[in-house]
Amino acid sequence: MTISVQGIETYYEEAGEGMDVLMLPGWAAKCMLYRPVADAICSACHVILLDLPGFTGGTPEPPAVWNVDDYADFVSAFIEKMGIKKLVLMGHSFGGRILLKLLNRPSLPFEADRLVLIDAAGIRHELSESTKRKQGMLKFAGKFLPDSVLDKLKEKHGSADYRNASPLMRQCLVRAIEEDLTGCLSGIPCETLLIWGTADTATPISDGETMEKLIPNAGLVRLENAGHFSFLDQPVIFDKVMKSYFNIS
Repeated sequence: MTISVQGIETYYEEAGEGMDVLMLPGWAAKCMLYRPVADAICSACHVILLDLPGFTGGTPEPPAVWNVDDYADFVSAFIEKMGIKKLVLMGHSFGGRILLKLLNRPSLPFEADRLVLIDAAGIRHELSESTKRKQGMLKFAGKFLPDSVLDKLKEKHGSADYRNASPLMRQCLVRAIEEDLTGCLSGIPCETLLIWGTADTATPISDGETMEKLIPNAGLVRLENAGHFSFLDQPVIFDKVMKSYFNIS
């Protein structure tokens, strides 16, 4: 289904009836990747899977370079456009990053009943020495090389997410990862369930432990031998966790 949000034709999927639950995807992920999340709880919940602007799904890129706050504005506008007044918010990776910013706002046009973060992003780590050297090299090269050559160097040394993104979305990604949201954790006003893969290398389990410590009402579930997409790596256990949390027999 599609709906116009901030002038952007936005694709989303929905399943089930009951309490409204909105699921935000990780960076560049299609909403259909999260159908197993919906399947786990749609017998008792109305689950909405949203394609964010500029990812590989059915929603086009934003009209300009967005930061995390811009994405939070978009999600808030989507919820309001859908006429939802109270809901559970869920976010994986980048989706969690958006929700950390969104729920720190002093007022919202809806009530967040609960929050579920799955291998969420938002905590910035100290760069490794090799990464610092690469960044220093690129900064130095930028003084002498034409933009076309410099862009190729950045693509070569950038992450897979950076390499696979369009020029506009690369700028969005850089803005996002440069922002440390650790200071937002104490401002989360609702009960929070954290689900983390213990083998996650993108957002390590230590991030989940930090969030559990700093979010006022949070609990952490560790999925052993699961990576960044823990809900796919350990689907049976994830399904049981979801059903337990949402009181689904």
